[in-house]
Amino acid sequence: MRPQQYKKITVDGIRGLILAALDTGSNAWVGDIAMKMTSDQENETYAWLGNVPGMREFIGGRTPKEISENSFTISNKDYETTLAFRNKDVRHDKLGMIKIRIGQLVERALDHPAKLLTSLLLAGASALCYDGQYFFDTDHSEGSSGTQSNSITSAAVSTTVPTVDEMAKAIMAALQAVIGFKDDQGEPMNQSATAFQVQVPVTFMATALEAVTALLGTGGKSNTLPALKGKFTVDVVVNPRLTWTTKIAVLRTDSAAKPFILQEEMPADADGFGETSEYAKEHGKQLYWVDWSGNVGYAYWQHACLVTFV
Repeated sequence: MRPQQYKKITVDGIRGLILAALDTGSNAWVGDIAMKMTSDQENETYAWLGNVPGMREFIGGRTPKEISENSFTISNKDYETTLAFRNKDVRHDKLGMIKIRIGQLVERALDHPAKLLTSLLLAGASALCYDGQYFFDTDHSEGSSGTQSNSITSAAVSTTVPTVDEMAKAIMAALQAVIGFKDDQGEPMNQSATAFQVQVPVTFMATALEAVTALLGTGGKSNTLPALKGKFTVDVVVNPRLTWTTKIAVLRTDSAAKPFILQEEMPADADGFGETSEYAKEHGKQLYWVDWSGNVGYAYWQHACLVTFV
């Protein structure tokens, strides 16, 4: 009699492991910067309405204003990741090994929205958003907003190795830019912002973390960001997929409106061809997979700022 851990695993058992991981795994930062939208068709068109006008003194009758409208479309795409197990490996399975491989399969599926959103960040300085400008651009303008930039620069002695103080100043400059943005009526649109996410490549990991957590800056000087504790929250996300060497991105996270849209037509789901399937009998293999259908897109550029060290 085989030891308990060597018992062959069933199709439902493998599918159950996948679904359990799908329920518990997550990239938390994705939900902080992307609005999740449910889709029930191939393409979804979003109508972007402008903001309502501010109050004015009631003199000379009413002065109604029409709300501006922009629209853009996000098309869903189908994605999959599949594993094959030989029948004899499943029959004599050491359950731990299958768990490891299935865990890796699920991690790939769960990580996919993060991968797509990272691609949006990387392309943000050359890809158009709803207003016809690049998502990260120096000359956004809508209605009475005036010209606004969410692509700024910050000084550093070494652009690829900024100091803690230089990183703190860059983050503060981005916060200031975001909080100062005006809507198409010329009114502040981020005046209540208090929570932000800083996306940095791995090379900036130590500097960025120290910039937002250290009590003292270089040379014993007071570091600005920790002094703002209780007023602002700044969370550092170290994103290994970012290929930037001189840039960081700061994004607002405490608004219902987000910088990006995560559109989902079909949530990640698992299935497979098990031991008793015709596929397994014909090929001597069992297949298990995870499918996901959806896409990502740019939303509010006003909730994001790209900083380039110069």
